[in-house]
Amino acid sequence: MPDTPTPATLHKNPSSGAAASPTGADGATAVGERGRTALAVGVVEKIAGMAAREVSGIHALGSGLARTFGAMRDRVPGGRSSIGRGIKAEVGEKQTAIDIALVVEYGVVIPELARQVRENIIDAVERMTGLEVVEVNIAVNDVHLPDEPDVVEEEEEAPSSGQRPKLK
Repeated sequence: MPDTPTPATLHKNPSSGAAASPTGADGATAVGERGRTALAVGVVEKIAGMAAREVSGIHALGSGLARTFGAMRDRVPGGRSSIGRGIKAEVGEKQTAIDIALVVEYGVVIPELARQVRENIIDAVERMTGLEVVEVNIAVNDVHLPDEPDVVEEEEEAPSSGQRPKLK
């Protein structure tokens, strides 16, 4: 009997003389291509949020109002995670685009920080999801000064003083 490759050996060993293709001679699809993987927008937003937070010089993600409401939401049991706060993603089957809002620490070089954040987000999202990141748009909404209190600190002071926190 001649040594004729079967469809199973074609997928495992494409160098056996026949051209490799996603489908075998009997029309069967390769194991890696028997379905599709769909990623929720929140998955990409969380990955991008974690990657952005790894860069030093970022004080917070999101606008002042979003941070205030997010901090209140974090205190509610069962509330949504704040990892993706300040990040909006559009996710397709093969590509994603990400918008991120930042508050930076006073004294950092903003263009350099933006470059580092962009690179870190692209690396993390592409490595973890397999999606191509077509763009990362960064909006710097504020600069945190050393003597400014954090939104969370204001909220923690509010119950003891009986006053409501001021919205930024």
